[in-house]
Amino acid sequence: MNLEFAIRSTDGAARAGVASVRGKRFATPAFMPVGTYGTVKALTPRQLGEVGAEVLVANTFHLMQRPSAETVCELGGLHDFMQFDGAILTDSGGFQVWSLGELRKVSEDGVKFRAPVDGSRVHLTPESAESVQENLASDIHMVLDECTEYPAERERARESLELTSRWAMRAKAAHEGSEAAQFAIVQGGMYEDLRLASLASLLDIGFDGYAVGGLSVGEPKADMWRVVSGLAPHMPIDRIRYLMGVGTPDDILQGIALGIDLFDCVLPTRNARNGYLFTHSGVVKMGNAAHRRSSEFLDANCDCYTCQHFSRGYLHHLYACNEILASVLGTLHNVAYYQALVKDARAAIAEARFQAFARERRAAWSAA
Repeated sequence: MNLEFAIRSTDGAARAGVASVRGKRFATPAFMPVGTYGTVKALTPRQLGEVGAEVLVANTFHLMQRPSAETVCELGGLHDFMQFDGAILTDSGGFQVWSLGELRKVSEDGVKFRAPVDGSRVHLTPESAESVQENLASDIHMVLDECTEYPAERERARESLELTSRWAMRAKAAHEGSEAAQFAIVQGGMYEDLRLASLASLLDIGFDGYAVGGLSVGEPKADMWRVVSGLAPHMPIDRIRYLMGVGTPDDILQGIALGIDLFDCVLPTRNARNGYLFTHSGVVKMGNAAHRRSSEFLDANCDCYTCQHFSRGYLHHLYACNEILASVLGTLHNVAYYQALVKDARAAIAEARFQAFARERRAAWSAA
């Protein structure tokens, strides 16, 4: 295995640990900011490090089109290309291909589609997805999967997970000799027994970590947590558990409580660009006129650069004028907030008070 993972403390199902891959370490539970094109929108890599981001996710589907995996490789790989010193996970492109809908054609061999950027024909296979990620020189590769749509009939979900398992076996073979870690993706739709069948088939192949995919794709949140709560206890204790594309601060706490180690979502960065900022007392909408003359800082419990220097009145002004600095300061805060949330969760797990910590956070959000 190419990724070392050690659990340092537990509190119920919640767990805190340390992962190491290719000489890069990150603590878990961890939240990965999304750097789609090799950049977390509005932030420099130095700012990411300053707010505590030790691992981020980049988008294979988009990078293979612009600037191309070969270009990134020629320029030293993603770490040199974007000047980020932490760990980088690259997705396989499966979710983005799923989002193309009827514009894609899925077969046993892989997926064929026209590139959204220039209309060129693309044939993505488990082997080529692995090759692209090797050229990108990321630290954690994701296998190509078929993201099961919602809703999906049981037979359709079964066929999809079985295809994902066959692709995973091919991806594992293509990964041989790589120094990067490789994670598989559990599918199976909303059917708990199919999820367990998918996990069992992937365990037989053997991977450095296991992700839960095909969630947060339109299903009711109650169904999402039903699937995760049924699956998580059966995932390997000594491997990272990754819940893909989730979510809100409350989702992060819920996932940690179920034993999830790794999260990613565009929510903190996207919401920041739209003036929705996360704080210890709930979401603050900076576009509201109530903030126009406020001398109050955004979040008295946050030590990020934004909260230590700028009033809500100034932030409101920036958003009202559509200034670029609004996105910079808002994103800096939101990413810092998410990093502080998982850091505080790790401390609470180590001190065996995670449930109390989660209750206190939720109570503070509800009281706002």
